[in-house]
Formats: sequence, structure tokens, C-alpha cells
Amino acid sequence: MSSKYNKRMSLAGMNVGHSSRKELQSAVTKVLDNQIHGISFSPYIEGQGPGTIITEAQIKERMAVISQNIKWIRSFSCTDGNENIPKIAKQQGLKTLVGAWLDDDLENNEKEINNLIEVAKQGYADIVAVGNEVLLREDLTEAQLIAYINRVKEALPDIEVGYVDAYYEFEVHPNVTDACDLILANCYPFWEGCALEYSILYMKDMYRRAIKAGNGKKVIITETGWPNEGPEEWGAVPSYENAIKYFLGTYQWAEEEDIDVFYFSSFDEVWKVEDEGGVGAHWGLWDKSGNLKYV
Repeated sequence: MSSKYNKRMSLAGMNVGHSSRKELQSAVTKVLDNQIHGISFSPYIEGQGPGTIITEAQIKERMAVISQNIKWIRSFSCTDGNENIPKIAKQQGLKTLVGAWLDDDLENNEKEINNLIEVAKQGYADIVAVGNEVLLREDLTEAQLIAYINRVKEALPDIEVGYVDAYYEFEVHPNVTDACDLILANCYPFWEGCALEYSILYMKDMYRRAIKAGNGKKVIITETGWPNEGPEEWGAVPSYENAIKYFLGTYQWAEEEDIDVFYFSSFDEVWKVEDEGGVGAHWGLWDKSGNLKYV
């Protein structure tokens, strides 16, 4: 029996909203045993964050924790040791969506772009992402971003090149959308204050808006998730059960409609509290020590 069939069977007919905690945990185990499409991967451990130099040994150790439960790894940066993530992922039998981190530091952007191109030319990238939420943060102009995208496309004519941002940014920046080979959309009902019971329906609408903006281009959901602790975001309430229900609902829908979803994220990371508040450290499927949280 195929893993795809097993995964479908694990969720078919399950009433996520009325299942016991034990039933929910069992369903999470089955889905992960059959492998989810992908996950947003960060190798940082306690006391580390952006700017920390990451060793290959640490990347291997952190990736080994999750590699049996996923098919793809998504990385965010190609500097400070992060450029080794794709190579190690390939060694562990994974496919890679390799990202370059762009912001208003133009000197560092050059390092990111050059390293991204080099990693891809070495055969370690299946898809590349030129920047993450640059327009949302207003770090670069649309023209600057498109120039980076076109530069990478020219250097890597045989690899699909995209850009990651909130789904609605592809509606309001059609020139960026046109420059991409595929649409890499972040979809977070939580951050838009959507109550858990309506969240999957809302994410479906986000996805369809990205599909429409892409005008026929493939759309991959590059981030979605639900925190298990922290303050509420309007109607969106972090909790252990809500995080499980959102995860299961996401992959039930992804299986039914054959959608590629990278879950956010691999591990809980304390450094994110500074930017995201109390929920920042609670997005991982695994905790900061590498223990699976929902089993």
C-alpha cells in the first residue's frame, strides 16, 4: 500500500473538531510517519539567531531529527553557514527549496545572491527563492527585487526561480509576479486573526487568490502554521489542541487537492520573540530540544 494512500486513510472521515487529544496526537503521528511535503527549516539552537555562524555538524544534527518525516527542506539564507543546508539535505535524501535572504543591506545581499547561485550550480537546489517578505517589510523597492530575480534566472536557466511573500503581495505587485517562474506564497490565517474553526477555509481563499494572481503559474504554500502558546491574535487563539487541529486540517486539504505545503516551522526558536512577541517561540512541530511536540 502506498504512503500516499496510507496518509489519505489516516485522515479520511476524521472529525478533527470533535476528536480527543489522544486521537489528534495519533493522527499527527500517522501524517508525519507518511511524510509531509516540506518544512521551513532553521538550524538555530537556544542562544542562537540570525548572525550566528552555523557549523555543518549542527545542521546535520538538527536535520537528522526531522528528515524521516518530510520530503523537502526550505532554507532561508545562503550566508553564515546556512549555505551548507542544501548540501546536507541532499545527503539525507531530501529535496530543497533554497532561499537567499534579502533586506536593505545591499552588501550582504550580494553575498546571499552569489552564494545562492553557487549552491544551485553545484546541484543542491531544486527550487530557489530570491528573498523572503522583502516587499512586506518594505526593505527593497519592486524594481530592486525584480533585478535580483532576473539576475538569478539568467544565472540558473534550468532551475525554477521564485520569490516568497504574503499571498496578497502577488496581487498588488504584478510585475514581481510576472518575473517569477512560480508563486511562493506565505498563508497565515493566524496572523490575520482568523478563528481556528474558519482557518482552513480562509487559507483556501488565500491560496486561490495567489492562483488567480499567478495567472496559471504553480503556487506553493511556503509557510503556514499555528502556535501552541502565546497571546491571542484577535480571534486566533494559540493552544496545543488548536495547533494540532490546524496542522491536520492543513494536510487533509493538501492531500485532497494535491497542494505543496511547507509547514512553519521545524523547531521552536526563542530568538523570534523579539520580532513576533510571545507567540514567536512556539511555531515548531518540534520543541527547541528536538522533541516532537504533538505526540
